[in-house]
Amino acid sequence: MSDPLDLKKYVRTVEDFPIPGIQFKDITSLIETPEAFVKTCNELTRVSAEFNSTLVASIESRGFIFAGSIAHDLALPFVLARKPGKLPNETFQKSFDLEYGSTSIEIQKNTQITEDERVVIVDDLVATGGTAIACAELLTENFDVKESNILILGIIDLPDLGGSKLMKDRGYNIETLISY
Repeated sequence: MSDPLDLKKYVRTVEDFPIPGIQFKDITSLIETPEAFVKTCNELTRVSAEFNSTLVASIESRGFIFAGSIAHDLALPFVLARKPGKLPNETFQKSFDLEYGSTSIEIQKNTQITEDERVVIVDDLVATGGTAIACAELLTENFDVKESNILILGIIDLPDLGGSKLMKDRGYNIETLISY
């Protein structure tokens, strides 16, 4: 599968985590290796700049690591999409299913997002797509951001789980650095 930046060697597969049957893609080695981390952050920033991003949104928690770097490098606002009860102000909430359960994410209602934004949603991994699509729908349904103005950006894509195809079918842009 695809690995143009030679990053796969920094990703470990952990069997049966967090539940039996899941093959968890662990990016801690990538983050702990400065060369790989810098290469990853630089590429994500490049892709975000090419998309003409005006705002970076990220999903709790591993996405925050990379989104902060992009927002810093491009001097863009950084919006947090968090688990319920973690944000101090009133929120918009979206529930979704994961490959091993269901949950929801929230964005604060007082967040300054306009309908003309070009938003990069950053997460570490695209599996079934539930988390990133929920974040995108928070933006489209509550802030009127157009689907075509959203780029879902991840480190890893697991295309056999169907998330990247589902995102494209719903009109979102998607890019990842590694595909398994």
